[in-house]
Amino acid sequence: MSILTVCLNPALDREFYISDFTIDKLHRLSSENSRMTPGGKAINVAVDLASFGIRTVVSGFIGGYLGDVVLSELRETSTLITTNFVHIEEEIRENIAIIDEKNHTLTEINSSGPVIPMEDLQHFLRRFELISPNVSMIVISGSIPVGVPNSVYGELTRIAKKHKKIVFWEAKDEVVSESLKISPPLVLKPDFRREKKLFGKKLESEQDYIEAGKEAIRHGVKMVVLSYKVDYDIIVTEEGVWFIRPTIEVEHAHLLGTGDTYMAAMVYKYLSTNDLIEIAKYGYAAALAKTWYRSKVPPKLDDIEKAMEKFKIERVE
Repeated sequence: MSILTVCLNPALDREFYISDFTIDKLHRLSSENSRMTPGGKAINVAVDLASFGIRTVVSGFIGGYLGDVVLSELRETSTLITTNFVHIEEEIRENIAIIDEKNHTLTEINSSGPVIPMEDLQHFLRRFELISPNVSMIVISGSIPVGVPNSVYGELTRIAKKHKKIVFWEAKDEVVSESLKISPPLVLKPDFRREKKLFGKKLESEQDYIEAGKEAIRHGVKMVVLSYKVDYDIIVTEEGVWFIRPTIEVEHAHLLGTGDTYMAAMVYKYLSTNDLIEIAKYGYAAALAKTWYRSKVPPKLDDIEKAMEKFKIERVE
């Protein structure tokens, strides 16, 4: 069976590699220093899973010229990826990433996306209800477009659980907070790229992150993976708290897509074990291996195995 990845707000991603990037200046690019790929967190997850040999179905909303490009690029990416989008009238969004390898920086500019009419949202919910029984697991990941309520992750998870499906989430604070009121996922990876907040609280210290993870556990989540200031990860389960730290230097300019690789690898590992810490370790190793690649491309499984030796994990509670 396939894995369903839900991308409510897909995008066309553009990567620009500019050494010593500065504002208020003209930068000229050669063809080898720019790249265009299908985007949106759940689409990235599907691409990574396909590279691991796993069949996926990608669903959500798609529209406009950019939507046609994304669909075309997805078809070219892998025969293991099937699309089942609701087509809308508005144009989908475009995201820009500026990678400066000289200064080890990553700058992202993401547009908000289209406005989704209520009838299209209802159409998608009906389609999700039909697809869910026919997949093995479900990943709901990424931002939501205007017109879709923040509680949508919870509503989709409620439907998925009716069909006895395991669900993984990666989302921003407002989506997590509202959706957990309806139904929790097995695994939650909060999206801290824009701001370090969860349950409306700004996270600063390690203890803030740990308490936020424990709050999610109290809402029924079984494991929370929290990225602590990009430096390392904090894992919280019902059993305790763990820190995962790299033992090698990480290239921050190559962080684009690492969160999605983390998610894809956890899902991949769950197919062979339900040990949550082992799942988190494999996800971390995959994200670490992803930073060895210049572009937003999935790491090879051999590199993930090598990366398993490049970090340490310690239980702190």
